Amino acid sequence: MPSFKYSARDREGKTVSGFVTAKTQADAVADLRKKELIILDVRQSAGGGEGKKAGGGLLAGLTRARPSANKDQIVIFTRQLATMISAGVPLLESLEVLQEQADTPGFRVVLDGVIESVRGGTDLSTALERFARVFPNIYISMVRAGEVSGQLDDILVRLAEYLEASAKLKRDIRAAMTYPVISLVLVLGITMFLMVGIVPKFKEIFDTLDIELPKLTKGVLAVSFALKDHIIEVMLGFAGVIALFVVWRRSVWGARQWDWMVLHFPVFGPLFQKVALSRFSRTFATLIKSGVPILGALEIVSETAGNRIISETVDNAKENVRQGHTLAEPLMESKVFPPMVTRMVQIGEKSGSLEQLLEKISDFYDDQVSAAVKTLTSMIEPIMIGIMGFLVGGIVLAVFLPIFELQKQLGKRN
Repeated sequence: MPSFKYSARDREGKTVSGFVTAKTQADAVADLRKKELIILDVRQSAGGGEGKKAGGGLLAGLTRARPSANKDQIVIFTRQLATMISAGVPLLESLEVLQEQADTPGFRVVLDGVIESVRGGTDLSTALERFARVFPNIYISMVRAGEVSGQLDDILVRLAEYLEASAKLKRDIRAAMTYPVISLVLVLGITMFLMVGIVPKFKEIFDTLDIELPKLTKGVLAVSFALKDHIIEVMLGFAGVIALFVVWRRSVWGARQWDWMVLHFPVFGPLFQKVALSRFSRTFATLIKSGVPILGALEIVSETAGNRIISETVDNAKENVRQGHTLAEPLMESKVFPPMVTRMVQIGEKSGSLEQLLEKISDFYDDQVSAAVKTLTSMIEPIMIGIMGFLVGGIVLAVFLPIFELQKQLGKRN
């Protein structure tokens, strides 16, 4: 029977290598998996040069491309890698296959670098750290937990499910925000066009009429000519306001104030709070379930919260846990987390089922976000129609009021 040279990691994360005798490569992989090894590479020992394929030569052809990948590519890559490892395909071979079918040069560069590191004996998690801009901290931490526990395939499946759920949540938020933003831009654009391009032309007509203009018409004409005569100043002022907002938003104090306001906006605040709670619960549950220590999990949750108020609360909770106290207590004191969440966290800590309860919280808020998006969409449409009607209708009324007044005077003369 042929002999196969293998490279793998044991349950303690140490790299082991050697030879195994089997009829086929698949049998060799099966034998190694029975020993609870994470297989990195398995190749027939005869003709050892075949192990050097694809990687180095491809890298030379890809040096012009920058390492990059979008979130959809990461989700697909994670799901496919989990499937291949679960089927017994060695890690290195799985990465090479996924590299060959990567659809963008940037992602092929990323995978080439990962393959090069893994082939040199580096852990997959350490190899991924080279591309921290592509693979977030939570991704690397979960992969490391999977390597240590010997359940890399299961961890990758959970990671793919987490990324898919996060992507769906972002799509829901984007859907909720796109309609009002586009509608508001169109309303303001139409209003500016009428005020600058149409209304001033009626001034000459009104001057020929021997009537006193209504106050609404005088006001609209005054605003119209002010915009027309000072359009450059208006645009520069508008750009200046946006620039000041961006500078304020990027400052430490301004960023924190903005995150606080986001959670307290009249209409969108509750939606943003539900999104933040869903992200907190799902990320925390996924990390704990994957075997990441609770302090490390809290640190990652703080970094990925997306809101500084939530991050500060999680940081306080982490320090509380570090000192041997409960997680639920600082969450209750923050007033950011609703009583339902803090009580379920408290029950989860006492019963030892924290990750299960966090998953239930996340599922609940995911449903709440979907329902809130539908409600907002149905509410925003009539609101935007009302705003458009008020602005455009007000301009049209201001234009036609003098005509109506002239008709009244002609009717009295007759």
